[in-house]
Amino acid sequence: MSIKGLAARLPKVRGKLLFDVSLAPYTWLRVGGPADALFLPADEADLALFLTDCPDDIPVFPMGAASNLLVRDGGVRGVVVRLGPAFAKIAVQGNRLSAGAAALDKSVAKAAAKAGLSGLEFYAGIPGTIGGALRMNAGCYGRETVNCVREIVAIDRLGRRVIKSADEINFSYRHSDAPEDWIFVGAVFEGVPDEPSLVQARMDEITAKREDSQPIRAKTGGSTFANPNGAKSWELIDAAGGRGRRIGGAQMSEKHCNFMINTGDASAADLENLGESIREDVRKMSDIGLRWEIKRVGEIKRVGEIKRVGEKI
Repeated sequence: MSIKGLAARLPKVRGKLLFDVSLAPYTWLRVGGPADALFLPADEADLALFLTDCPDDIPVFPMGAASNLLVRDGGVRGVVVRLGPAFAKIAVQGNRLSAGAAALDKSVAKAAAKAGLSGLEFYAGIPGTIGGALRMNAGCYGRETVNCVREIVAIDRLGRRVIKSADEINFSYRHSDAPEDWIFVGAVFEGVPDEPSLVQARMDEITAKREDSQPIRAKTGGSTFANPNGAKSWELIDAAGGRGRRIGGAQMSEKHCNFMINTGDASAADLENLGESIREDVRKMSDIGLRWEIKRVGEIKRVGEIKRVGEKI
């Protein structure tokens, strides 16, 4: 479908609806082709009405801070939805904290610390938004989203508002069973009362650990692979000779070899090929198949053509 044809079929919105937009500037890895359309909803009602009226055959993909996302060079067909400030509000009442899906994880941690609520400190070490944390049960330093989230709010593909308890989502390691077509718009978390200064001190410790061990100043995307049962991905990568490995402008970090880096001129293909080369060598060495933690989306670009993901190349 042409961009013009897509534009004619999409509903009117109060927010912004942009076409043929490069997604690279929106991702932490700074790579990726264009989205056919990028929708920035004004608020939850605008998002719900858009989804209600959007034709079923037009793909819709939600994108948060894209700190854990690799957009392929061919771009994303259909509509990419990116939530803005209207979805980033944070409020505390008693032991409960509510946060919009666009709220940064570290902002939620700071708000909890200020309110004297412990249990959410780990969010200070996660570069992303609450929407992404819900989708993948984000966690670090011994805590996960499932440990503190109590209620999830989403809009489904038909524009209906869905409210579920955490128990109904069935969280597991770096995964949730929430339907792929849900767009998370907010969540309610529960903390434990504590002295704000003590909560802040634990957050500061997490932040210092992250800065000391991860390449946070580089164009990266967080952990590339999830840890297999009983093993650590970085140790397997290191043992397979992956530390510092380069393909084109992509490199496995010397500082933390489970992090991929765009050294400046990497393509999405460079990064994905680097990751796949690491997976192959780890499998040969240990018979362990590393699972991508970075979510890869979009189409693979070849000279003179674009092929959809899943087609033989």
